[in-house]
Amino acid sequence: MSEYSQTERTRVRRGSKRANYDKETINAILDEAMICHVSTQLGGQPLLQPTIHWRDGDQLYVHGSSKNGLFRALLEGSEACIAVTLLDGIVFARSAFHHSVNYRSVVIYSQARLVDDADEKSRALDQLMEKFHKGRSDEARRANETEMKATSVIAFTLSEVSAKIRTGGPVDDPEDMDLPVWAGVQPISTVLGEIEYENR
Repeated sequence: MSEYSQTERTRVRRGSKRANYDKETINAILDEAMICHVSTQLGGQPLLQPTIHWRDGDQLYVHGSSKNGLFRALLEGSEACIAVTLLDGIVFARSAFHHSVNYRSVVIYSQARLVDDADEKSRALDQLMEKFHKGRSDEARRANETEMKATSVIAFTLSEVSAKIRTGGPVDDPEDMDLPVWAGVQPISTVLGEIEYENR
């Protein structure tokens, strides 16, 4: 299937014309974004954590301390809601009401799986390094046994997923078109700068 099936939770109701369930589109957003926000509940209290993520096929990975409270809640069965957003531009309209932003966002619902297979865990962490910088997994010292034990890698299967995307310029009311107010889009982009090497 080229699209994710819609569920009650992933069906976009407000602004439904901006909904997108295409797997290729969603994967591209997940791969471009560097940070996701993982949320769940523990004892009726909300938990939220921003973290680095990466993807391999239909598996989304995150990593962190094995003592992480949010991770423990997830592995004890609390379902995760994961959000990723890329901000592409500020949309200036002729009226204050119609100002907006251009964006690409993804929301995921999934159960966590601890990656306890040594080969999958090692491969996943290599993929994380490759997301940072191609070839970095071959350059850096590999994690030792103590470091591997201190690091949890958690996988989420991508199955209940949707995206919402806004592109284009302002949508002004016809009666506002002749107002002496400028309108347009100010693009926003994330640019990787030159590496500042540390020499010792």
